[in-house]
Amino acid sequence: MAITKIHAIKATVHKAVDYICDPAKTDESILISSFGCSPETAAYDFKFALSKTSQADTNKAFHLIQSFMPSEVSYKEAHQIGVELADKLLEGKYSYIVSTHIDKGHVHNHIIFCAADNVNHEKYHDCKKSYYHIRHLNDELCSEHQLSVISPSDNRGRKYKEWLADKNSSSWKTKLKNDIDEAIQTADTYEDFLDLIRAKGYEIKGETFGENDLKYISFRPLDRERFARGSVKSLGAEYTRERIKERIEAKALEQSQKRVPFPRKAKPIIKDYSSKKLIDTSEEKFTQSPGLKHWADIQNLKIAAASYSGAGSIAELEKQLAAKSALAKTARNSLVETEHQLKNLGQILKYAEQYKANHIYHVRYQKSKDQDAYLRRHETELLLHDGAENMLKRFGIDLKNLDVEKLRSDYNALYSKKETLQNTYKSAEKEINALNRKLDNLKQYLDRDSQDHQTSDRKAERNQNTL
Repeated sequence: MAITKIHAIKATVHKAVDYICDPAKTDESILISSFGCSPETAAYDFKFALSKTSQADTNKAFHLIQSFMPSEVSYKEAHQIGVELADKLLEGKYSYIVSTHIDKGHVHNHIIFCAADNVNHEKYHDCKKSYYHIRHLNDELCSEHQLSVISPSDNRGRKYKEWLADKNSSSWKTKLKNDIDEAIQTADTYEDFLDLIRAKGYEIKGETFGENDLKYISFRPLDRERFARGSVKSLGAEYTRERIKERIEAKALEQSQKRVPFPRKAKPIIKDYSSKKLIDTSEEKFTQSPGLKHWADIQNLKIAAASYSGAGSIAELEKQLAAKSALAKTARNSLVETEHQLKNLGQILKYAEQYKANHIYHVRYQKSKDQDAYLRRHETELLLHDGAENMLKRFGIDLKNLDVEKLRSDYNALYSKKETLQNTYKSAEKEINALNRKLDNLKQYLDRDSQDHQTSDRKAERNQNTL
């Protein structure tokens, strides 16, 4: 992508030419091309062409700047594009010099061309129509060189505009209801439901059922200012606090009828063995020591019992694991989406601050009597301003109502949301690891117990045959 800027030179053509042809800026003059003149004699060549025109305006030349996005194009290719632009625009009629500057960290071309053509001795007419023609030619060249192009359509800045529209539109309530429905289908308990909704990026208040608690449960995305009540009027009868809990309990009741729970241990386990792993009693030291084997069997029994504690069955453990996995997946997806939004908004905030800091130079440049001299003094600030302005327009930002503080507030809200989702995701992953360990312990213990019984049966059978 390249952006263009043009202004007239009314005096000191030689100074402008000397500036753009500075060897230190143009890789020792390698990145300089010309047509109908030379850098050393351009002022005289232009003066001769101007002397042949009868038009009386004071414009002696025009200075066109073509700036490229960082890292999108090499210096050599940028220079080639600059020459192609000069050829297409001036059609071989006007003398010009093209130079590519490499000293600022941002690739850009300078094109100075005579205000009078060498063929018809007519002056170049600088107006909105001619400037749009330059932009059109510039975009065509960018497309030909497979560079990004500024699109004038309403789809510019689609990602941020979509996020902003979602944030400000009432349609977010529809998304909220969809998220509530999905969480109800996944959750086993009302508490699981609350965890899932928070993982989706919502803040909740009024979720408890005490007498002195709030009348309604309310939900708010962390990047919005207001909550939506879970009331009949706001979200509908199916989304009140009481009805949400009823829907979860009705679903859980249907599922519980299919369960065959293990009997719970009457005696509570004092020491928590659930974080331990089963001992492998197949090692030689256990086979050679019945006492050590007996001790290991007791430890494994305690570990298995601890794994059963709080679950009641393998099916229940698997169900808890599925619920926590769904919570982790939801939190992870929300986290990835939020990180993308942060990246886009962070870029917008950067360009907004860059635009605001350099806008005063743009204003002074417009009012300057000698714009070319002002450009030479403040080229970096003006290029930064123009680049930031262009990028903000690509993102669909209204520059007239640009509010940097509001953008920063939005960014901070998104960052807080990211931190909340990170904590939820890490907590869910930790619980998933613990549940997986319990489940593995139980399955291994039951498998070993089954193998021990089979071994005992085979020994008994052999003894019976011997008798």
